[in-house]
Amino acid sequence: MQQSAVPELAHTHTRPIHWLATATAVAGVVALSSVLQPNSATAAQTAGPEARKVPAATTPLDPTGVDYPLQCGPVKAVVVKKATGDLDGDGNPETVAVVHCDSPMGTPPDGVYVLTRSAETAAPRIVATLVNPKDSITVSDIAVRDGAVVGELLGYSTDDVPRCCPDVKNSAKWQWKNGAFVRSTPAGAHSV
Repeated sequence: MQQSAVPELAHTHTRPIHWLATATAVAGVVALSSVLQPNSATAAQTAGPEARKVPAATTPLDPTGVDYPLQCGPVKAVVVKKATGDLDGDGNPETVAVVHCDSPMGTPPDGVYVLTRSAETAAPRIVATLVNPKDSITVSDIAVRDGAVVGELLGYSTDDVPRCCPDVKNSAKWQWKNGAFVRSTPAGAHSV
């Protein structure tokens, strides 16, 4: 029989007392950690002398409940995407809503509308149509960046392409210039 160069250590053979000591140590750590927790994190800032109240006009608009110019028949129009930001530089946010008919089948085309507050009622109103549903386009992504609306648009190369399967992808950018939204293609955008 060959003898090991390392002497046997008592802790290499577990016994019930070792398990009891480990469980007691873990319970102590858990109990201590519940007492020594940091304060809860919050997304809201605490009020202080430097805090200022944001006027109601800078809160984002809710695009639901707006009467969109869609002919949906027996189904209703639904907002499927939205983005908010100041598009005209007046300090008040506009909301861009992607809306289509809530069709149980197929891929209904989207309409993209810019909403702002009505001066008289503060209710949202449509001020521009960026994508008309008659153009048979589906919007896969929409955002407001640097005062412009940017979107990824899916469409069809011909009328023969099934409406389920758009085969053209374009990027678009709309920017407020001289009282109207001007559409361009963002740098680096490619069509498929």
